[in-house]
Amino acid sequence: MTEEEIGHLLEKLDLRQKVRLLTGASNWRTHPEPALGLRALTFSDGPAGVRGDAWDERDTSLVLPSPSALAASWDEELVTELGGLLAAEARRKGVDVLLAPTLNLHRSPLGGRHFECFSEDPLLTGRTGAALIRGVQGGGVAATPKHFVANDAETDRLTVDVRVGEQTLREVYLAPFEAAVEAGAWAVMSAYNQVNGVTMAAGPLLAEPLKGEWGFTGAVISDWGAVRSLLDTARAAQDLAMPGPGSPWADGLLAAVREGLVPVARIDDKVRRLLRLADRVGALGERPVARRPSAPAADPRGLLRRAVAAGTVLLRNEGGLLPLDPARTRSVAVIGPHATAVRIQGGGSAEVFPASVVSPLAGITAALDGSAEVTHVPGLPPSGLPRPLERSWTRDPRDGEPGVLVRLLDAGGTELHAEHRLSGRIVEPARVPGAETVEIRALIRPDRDGAWTLAVGGWGPVTLSVAGRTVLNGTFPLDSDDPTRIHVAPPYRSVRVALTAGTEVEVVARRGLAPGTGVATVLAAAPPPGDPAADLAAAVAVARDADVAVVVVGTTEESESEGRDRDSLALPDGQDELVRAVARANPRTVVIVNAGAPVTLPWRAEVPALLLAWFPGQEAGDGLADVLLGHSEPGGRLPTTWAAAREDVPVLRTRPEENRLVYAEGPYVGYRAWLRSDAPPAYWFGHGLGYTTWSYGALEAPDTVGAGEPFDVRVRLRNTGGRRGREVVQLYLSGPGPAEPPAHRLVGYTAVVAEPGEEVVAVVRVDGRAPARWSTERHRWECAPGDYTLHGGRSAGDLPLGAPVTLSPAPPRSPGATTESALR
Repeated sequence: MTEEEIGHLLEKLDLRQKVRLLTGASNWRTHPEPALGLRALTFSDGPAGVRGDAWDERDTSLVLPSPSALAASWDEELVTELGGLLAAEARRKGVDVLLAPTLNLHRSPLGGRHFECFSEDPLLTGRTGAALIRGVQGGGVAATPKHFVANDAETDRLTVDVRVGEQTLREVYLAPFEAAVEAGAWAVMSAYNQVNGVTMAAGPLLAEPLKGEWGFTGAVISDWGAVRSLLDTARAAQDLAMPGPGSPWADGLLAAVREGLVPVARIDDKVRRLLRLADRVGALGERPVARRPSAPAADPRGLLRRAVAAGTVLLRNEGGLLPLDPARTRSVAVIGPHATAVRIQGGGSAEVFPASVVSPLAGITAALDGSAEVTHVPGLPPSGLPRPLERSWTRDPRDGEPGVLVRLLDAGGTELHAEHRLSGRIVEPARVPGAETVEIRALIRPDRDGAWTLAVGGWGPVTLSVAGRTVLNGTFPLDSDDPTRIHVAPPYRSVRVALTAGTEVEVVARRGLAPGTGVATVLAAAPPPGDPAADLAAAVAVARDADVAVVVVGTTEESESEGRDRDSLALPDGQDELVRAVARANPRTVVIVNAGAPVTLPWRAEVPALLLAWFPGQEAGDGLADVLLGHSEPGGRLPTTWAAAREDVPVLRTRPEENRLVYAEGPYVGYRAWLRSDAPPAYWFGHGLGYTTWSYGALEAPDTVGAGEPFDVRVRLRNTGGRRGREVVQLYLSGPGPAEPPAHRLVGYTAVVAEPGEEVVAVVRVDGRAPARWSTERHRWECAPGDYTLHGGRSAGDLPLGAPVTLSPAPPRSPGATTESALR
């Protein structure tokens, strides 16, 4: 549809109709407008999978590796392919707008939402995000890069005022969003936080540079509940307030426009952008364009399995322990709770429900079926933290099927609705008029004697009964306005109850639906404390008797999740001691780290092989087995620097002081901060081994390039190992700048594949703006002429090659030419 046609549609609407379109109709949908042939747009969370417009574990989704794992692949072609898979999933679920990708940076390793972000580097983040956007929108679904901007931590995220300089904003935090706009993003999500004293939903950055300088033609969608005031947000370049139907705009925008407090032209621009978005996804016109038929990948699970291997980072491989030789491996001990209860995704709004999950134990067992004996012990007692009831040990008391019974009751306790559910975590019960209580009822069969911890999650009046006896009764007032804490992960109220192994007992949780407290309700349990010494001894015994020990360790939902930052970089629950004990018992120990963000690995020099699996998605076990046995090479390279110890981290703070979080480090985040630090990291940004070795020969670059002109750099390298392999060649630049020269920064990368003994040439394109810095005096990009140095190699800390390049002054600009156009 042409802009003229969209303009004609806009003219058909009166002011009331226009304003109505600017607030959502419900939690996940916008208002339709029959007069225009405009149907409602449906939104969904989706960085690692498309949940759809309902939070229901029965409505399953494909689960991709986490965004940090996708960035670790340094493979834009793969990421685009995965974006296409997300688009197919969105179409299958009737979703028009996918709320992804997340383009915030790994500024501090304590950030609680690292798993949902790509990396610490703006170039890698921008290129990976752009690749995903191309894949999603190539499938006819809108991508929504978020959270614009500087929403890089979770503490006080709704109100924190991030204080960051203009140069740092432009060079670091805005840069990935600029790449997203260049990739053609159809929507952008504004963040909760403030930047330099102004909430982002009303922030000037939405106008400049987003819509002005960058030429963004899409719609700015608020984060859910981020439009919390009327006039400042309405006058700003914010376009859509979500969710609905209530918002400050729904309540007061029409009157404000009529009173002349908000220009009609501003309203028209917002509506025009929403109509443009609707047209792009096929939702606009008297006869809306039919959705493209859902055409999923020929082998979606195979693609997800391949993605696991592509993002897995081999941090260490002393003595060539990996890949394992099945012909010489007769027994494998698989150890650790994460070997069976693998974390495939992070917690919070991005969570989706897989139809199936392949655990590391299941993947290894299947891969070695018939050739090796695989034994598993957890090595640690079960966590004492309650987990939602699962089908494996609960029954619905009404139909006897695995799962729970959920009922909605009126004020007198009369049943209004009942349904069978698969989990004790009910984020969105059915909405039934007159319902005032949610009840979760289950028959549970404990597998051990002792004092079990039973818990209810939810706000307001809560009760819990066991075998007809009330064991918990109280009212718990809302203590937060964070939507994740209210609507997704409410806190637990727990009690200890003695239960007998094998004896089934009925447990009933109820919570009142008090206004303003959400509806999420959880019934959870944890077994009695175990015997750590006995579990550790069992792990040591099976490890000692095995040819190879594989220990799977990782973070927990409590230590890494949306809505809160981390307190520690250490692995929780005695896992460090477990690794050390197993490594002492078996010198052929492989450790797999199942975490979405950096953790400290104090035993890393004590184990011969160390793999980082991230949150690897539903095909975790098969993909990891492919890597362990050499069917696939570990393709990952670190997208974030990993510290040896917390106290070494140069940029750590995520907690604001007096509501301000000051980015005092300026542009020196990630490896650029480490390069200025006295303490070396455990593993540098870009680090990752394969199953072959490489020698870097020469780096060839032009002697002189003109300011603003792109150029190619050629890196010669040879595969010196015994098998075919892939290498990610990275190019960094250092040179003239402001008074304080920056540490070298990534300006390009590419991957090469070579056979044993083969020499290849990696050609890395350097963008013409790569040497530029943002001038805070003239508010523009400027390339300082002079001598620069190019550094080539395999990580930010391993750059054996170098070459000088001289940047000549930019030619005089013709009248009316902009600095931006001159640089591009």
